[in-house]
Amino acid sequence: MQNVSLRLADKLKALFQGTSEIFSKNLQDVNLEKDGLPCAYQDMEAVEAQIIRAQTSFYKGMRILPRARREAMYAIYALCRELDDIADGDSPAGKDIEKSFALLDHWSKRIREIYKGHADTSLERVLLAAISCYDLDERDFQEIIEGMRMDLNGPIVFPDEKTLDLYFDRVASAVGRLSIRIFGAEGENGLKVAYHLGRALQQVNILRDIETDLHLGRCYLPKELADRFQISRDLSLLLSSEKLPDICKILAMRAKDSFRRSEYYMQCCPSKTMLPARLMAASYKATLKRLENRGWMHSGAPLNKSPFWKIFFLVKALIGK
Repeated sequence: MQNVSLRLADKLKALFQGTSEIFSKNLQDVNLEKDGLPCAYQDMEAVEAQIIRAQTSFYKGMRILPRARREAMYAIYALCRELDDIADGDSPAGKDIEKSFALLDHWSKRIREIYKGHADTSLERVLLAAISCYDLDERDFQEIIEGMRMDLNGPIVFPDEKTLDLYFDRVASAVGRLSIRIFGAEGENGLKVAYHLGRALQQVNILRDIETDLHLGRCYLPKELADRFQISRDLSLLLSSEKLPDICKILAMRAKDSFRRSEYYMQCCPSKTMLPARLMAASYKATLKRLENRGWMHSGAPLNKSPFWKIFFLVKALIGK
C-alpha cells in the first residue's frame, strides 16, 4: 500500500495544500488499510448513514473490503442512489421532469468541480478522496448521469437493442468500471469484467423489476424481441401476455452468458480483487434462479424468500469456482 499512499499524497497535496485541516497532516503517513479514506470522520459518517437508511444488502456486502476501498464504494453507491432517485421521481424534484433534469445538470457540474478539487458537501468530499485514491475516471461518472437522463427523457419503453446496450453501459458497466478500480483490478481484463458483469446484473434487474417498471411507465424489454413475439405495446396487457415468458427466457439466457463471460475474465485478474465482484455475481445469480423457479408467467408475483440458492452461489463465489 505504500506506493498508493505516495501517489495519494502527491495528488492530495496539490489539491488541498492549506485548504483543510483534514490534509494538514503529513500525507506520506496515510495508511489506507488502517485509516480509511483521507476525509473527515463526520463526512464519512454522513455517507455511511445514507447507505444504512437505504436498507440495502450493499452495506453489509461491502464490509468484506479493506476500509478505504469500502468507504470509496459507499460514496459511489450514495451518489448512484441520489441519481437513481432523481430518475425515479423520488428526489426533492418529485415527478417534475424539468426540475429533475436540472438536478442531473447540477450533479454533472458538481462532478466537474470535484475533479478540479472543489467539494462542498460530505458526499462530494468523500467522492473527492475516493477519486484521488483510486484514479477514477470522470467520464464514468458522467456516463452514469447520462443513463439517468435516458430514463427521464422518455421514459424508456421497448428500446431497440442498440439503445438498450447503451443504457446498460451507462447505468451498469460505468458503475462497474469505477468499482473495479476501487477493488484493485486494473487493465483490460478488469474492464472486461465490468463490461460483462454490469450487463448481467442489469439484465437480472430487468427480469426482476418488470412490474415495478411498468408502474413507472417503463419497459426495458427489447423492441426486436417484442416484435418477434408480437407483444402488444399496451403496457397494461404485458403481464398477462402468453408470450412474455418467451422473452424472459431469452433475457435469462443472455444474463447467464454475461455471467459466464465475466467469470472468465475474473480468472484473469488477481483473485483478491475479484471477491466483491464474485459475491455480487453470486447474489444476482441466486435471484435469477429464484425468478426461474417462480416461473415467467408470474412476473409480478413476489419472489420466494428461501436463501438456499443465494447461499449456494455465495459458497461457489468464495471458493472461486
